[in-house]
This record gives sequence, C-alpha cells and structure tokens, in this order.
Amino acid sequence: MGYPNLRACLTDLERTRQLVRIETEIDPHLEAAEIQRRVYQALGPALFFPRVKGCRFPMASNLFGTLERTRFLFRDTLAAVQHLVELKVDPASFWKAPFRYRDVPRTLWHLRPRFVRRGPILDHETSIDQLPQLVSWPRDGGAFITLPQVYTEDAERPGWRYSNLGMYRIQLSGGAYQPNRQIGMHYQIHRGIGVHHAKALARGVPFRVNIFIGGPPAMTLSAVMPLPETLPELAFAGALGGRRVPLIQRPDALPIPAEADFCISGTVDPKLQLPEGPFGDHLGYYSLAHPFPVMNIEHVYHRKNAVWPFTIVGRPPQEDTNFGAIIHELTGPIIPTVVAGVHAIHAVDAAGVHPLLLAIGSERYVPYAERRKPQELLTCANAILGQGQLSLAKYLLIVAREDHPPDIHDIPAFLRHLLERIDPRCDLHFQTATTMDTLDYSGTGLNEGSKLVIAAAGPARRTLPTAIPEGLRLPEGFETARVALPGVLAVGAPKFAQSSEMEPAVVRFCEAFTDQDAINRFPLIVLVDDSEFTARTVSNLMWVTFTRSNPAADVHGIGAATRQKHWGCRGSIVIDARIKPHHAPPLEEDPQVRRRVDALGAPGGPLHGII
Repeated sequence: MGYPNLRACLTDLERTRQLVRIETEIDPHLEAAEIQRRVYQALGPALFFPRVKGCRFPMASNLFGTLERTRFLFRDTLAAVQHLVELKVDPASFWKAPFRYRDVPRTLWHLRPRFVRRGPILDHETSIDQLPQLVSWPRDGGAFITLPQVYTEDAERPGWRYSNLGMYRIQLSGGAYQPNRQIGMHYQIHRGIGVHHAKALARGVPFRVNIFIGGPPAMTLSAVMPLPETLPELAFAGALGGRRVPLIQRPDALPIPAEADFCISGTVDPKLQLPEGPFGDHLGYYSLAHPFPVMNIEHVYHRKNAVWPFTIVGRPPQEDTNFGAIIHELTGPIIPTVVAGVHAIHAVDAAGVHPLLLAIGSERYVPYAERRKPQELLTCANAILGQGQLSLAKYLLIVAREDHPPDIHDIPAFLRHLLERIDPRCDLHFQTATTMDTLDYSGTGLNEGSKLVIAAAGPARRTLPTAIPEGLRLPEGFETARVALPGVLAVGAPKFAQSSEMEPAVVRFCEAFTDQDAINRFPLIVLVDDSEFTARTVSNLMWVTFTRSNPAADVHGIGAATRQKHWGCRGSIVIDARIKPHHAPPLEEDPQVRRRVDALGAPGGPLHGII
C-alpha cells in the first residue's frame, strides 16, 4: 500500500537508510539549493533539513533523486498501473492472461477520491512570509515553490472529474507583489490551467486556485503526468498511491487533499498581471521577468508537523529528470494508440526536453518502391506536433522503424542512424512563425519561434567520419574544429555580431566551401562559442546545439538553395548555436555559497561521504 502522507514516506526512507538528516542550520537562500544539486549529482540520498534559517518549517529534498528510489516509492503500485496501461492499449490482453491483471479492479477502485469533512491540512493557518523562502539561483527574482500542485476546476463543469492538477511556477516574494496578499503564477502555453482560466474569464466568475505542497508522493508525480483531459490527475494519484485520495469538500470552495502538508487558497485577479521572474529554468538559463497572472491570497493552511518538499530547476540532469524517466516507463506503451504510426518518442532531457524530440515512425506508404524515402514519416511528424505539450518541440528528428533504428534513448546511435540516411536537399521541413516553449529564448519573442522536422528513411547514404579531414582550412576567425560525434563537427566561431536572418560570419563560413569540399563528409556542422566544451560530452553537444538555436534563423547549409519554397542544401547542414544578444543568461552558481557547501562535505561535516 502506498504512503498516506509525506511524513510516512520520509519515515520509510529513513528506516531503509535512503534519507539523511542534516542537523546543521541551512539557509533557504541559495544554500539549500546548492546542497540539493550537489547531492543529486552524487546520486546521494533523500535529505531532511529540520533546521531552516528564518523559518519554523523543516524542508525535504531529493526524494526522487534516483530512478531506483523513485521506483521504490511506488513499489506497491507500479505494476498495477502498468497493467492498467496495458489493458488500455489492448483490452483483449485480459483474456490471454487474466491472472496477470488480478490487481486492476482494486486499482480502478482507487481512481475515485474519497470525500471527507475534515483532515490534518486544516489544523493550522499561517502566512506566505512564514513559509520557507527558497531561492535557487543568484539572479532569481524572489522565493519560489518548486514542487507545487496547482489545482483548478472547469467553470462550465465544476467538480473533480474535470479538474486539473499541474505543476506550474509559483513566486512567493519579490517583484511588485504585495507581501502576504499576492503571489505570482507562471504557466506556459498548452497547459490545462490555461483552459480553465479562459473559461472562468468568459463566464465572469472568480477563477479559484488551490496550491498544494507535500502530501503523498503520488500527488507530486501525478501533477507532472501528461494525462489525457478525460483522466483527472487526482484519479491517477489514487491509482499510483494505492489508496483513494481523501478530499475535503467545502461549500463555495475548491476541495483540498486531507493529507497535504500545505495549501494556499485564493483567486486569480482577472484584471491584473505583474512581472514574474527571473527564475532559473530547466533549459539551463534564466527565464526573464514577464507579465503573468496574480493570485490573491485568502488562506494558507498547514498540518501539524508540516514538511516543505522542494527540488531545484536547472540545466539537466536534475531531480526532475527522474520524473521523465518514470513517466516514460508508465506511458511509453500507450504512444502508438495516441499517434497512429508512431512507435516511440524521446524528449531529450539533456537538450532541455522541449527543444529536441526523437521519434520512430512507420514508413509503409509505398512498400513496393525501390528506395524508401520519408512520406508516412511526415504524417507522423505532423501528428506528433499536434499533440499537447509535444507541440512545443523545436527540433523533431524522426526515422523509420523499417530501417531497424537503434534504441531511441541511445542518442549517439540514433543520431548516427539519422545522419547516415538524410538527404539535406529534401529531408528538412520547417514551420516558421509558430509557437515555441515559453522558457525558450532562442526564438523571435515570448512563445514565438520556429520548428524543424528532419526525417530520414531508406538505406545509409554515407559513412560518417570520425576524424577531421586532413588539410581542412577554416575561414578567417573560425578556429578549432572538433569531432563531437561521428558525422558531427563542432567549430569555434567568432562572437555573434548582429541579429539578422543571415549573420555575416555564418554567410562567410558557408560561402567558404563548395559542396565538393571534404568538410561535407560531416553532414552536420555546429558553429559554437567554445568547441572544446561542446564536443566534450554528448550532454554538452545537445544542450548547446538545441537550446541556442532557432531553426528558421539559425539553420544554414553549404550549397543551400530554395526550390518551390523548400529549403535544402547540397553539402553540410550548418547550425549556428552561438550565444546571441536576445538569449537569456545561463545559470551560474554563487562561488561563496559553493565554498560553504564544500565545508559541509569536508571530514566532520554532515555531508561528508555524500558529496
């Protein structure tokens, strides 16, 4: 049976020696975040901080810090949830092995919340300034909740069945917010809360919001699950938690999970937006201050002995990487039933998730053709880019299952397979002047940018080089070409000079070669600020290439031409992945705070042997 609340989870982790108490007083301003990052990188234990500077509430982090521990938290229910997904994919499976699915009826029973009159969450009230003021990065605009469960309901169809429980950014302090009366709500496009907000505005009714913090771990994970609109996250939390979610139903108010640790209740002001941010985000940069909705506070509830769970958002991998991994384990099999012809999708964590999707699709349109080429793959790609949050993908690389591609999670092998097969004259397909992830500043404005689908099918066209061609000469100002992967060349380029469709240095680079030159043996060339850093690891290559480029502006080529409005090139594809003036600044740690945490890890310190 799953955990009824967060305290039960922490007790179990401590009992099984998967949690460490840090008895030293910890500052929630930068220090707690630095500790979390370091312990996560060391594959360390969950952490409990009983003494938090300036706050009476203890904090906990890194509960999901390893995939093994994440599976441990749901060890009693993962199989049952997976069985439920299997039956969704193929209901006839039940009759083939009915004993295998003996746990499904009980799981179905847990989907429906259990309504109660009272619960621990209503025991006490406090104010926003008494909550832990967690600040993760030096330039953050204030304190933020990093593991919020934001609950809203449909104004046209009120009730939990059409509710949304999502994880959206919540700013507690700083900026122009009135202390203890207002907090900021940042939600990106293609989020369920936006639909609820729009309906409340259209009907002229108050848009009520409850923000839960803590409670059973199943609530936290359910808030980030990409579920269909017909399945409320509260129902999934019951299935994953192994028990019906107890909900306190109150007149003229949204329900509250009885076992949550904190609940902030209020309404979104229909006429007010205030600058929210900056905030260090999961692309590895700061998302800057922009106007976002404001929530007027009515109540801040908390249970006795409440614990404030938190995580850190930053350049991957971070703790939320394990959210993505467990989500894939649970939902991966259902993808072919959602998007016809698509067999696997991988949102690349190292690239910041939304900037890069890898996919495997079918190519069956003309099986009698002498040479296979992308056709059905383009149908698959369009379908993927029409699916909820998948539509935020900036680069989508898709290959044919009929060509026996490698494991989609083996990024170097997948790229090798694709680069061996692409024809850059016709296999690049752009969408211009479209939407982009709110957190991605490589585009032309907030939520504005472009997309690129690269589709490859058929036998290999080339053997990818693993060494720089002998005698390669780069144009003046370009230096230090390095092989980042087979067929991928990282080239150090001059500092970006101006924002224009064809920046002079890129033009000069592409015009310095013909499509017959040896450099074209590399089907992909990436122009970067630091080629040594970029080529050092696959993670660096993914991060630099796909977070610092906007396809329509930054994808160029040697021997490029446009035919019937289709852009292509006869030689290498060239991606300009340099830092540009309109990009957000990358995240950097505070050296003084880092030294303080170093001391905690020294002999005799509470983190010795952990970091």
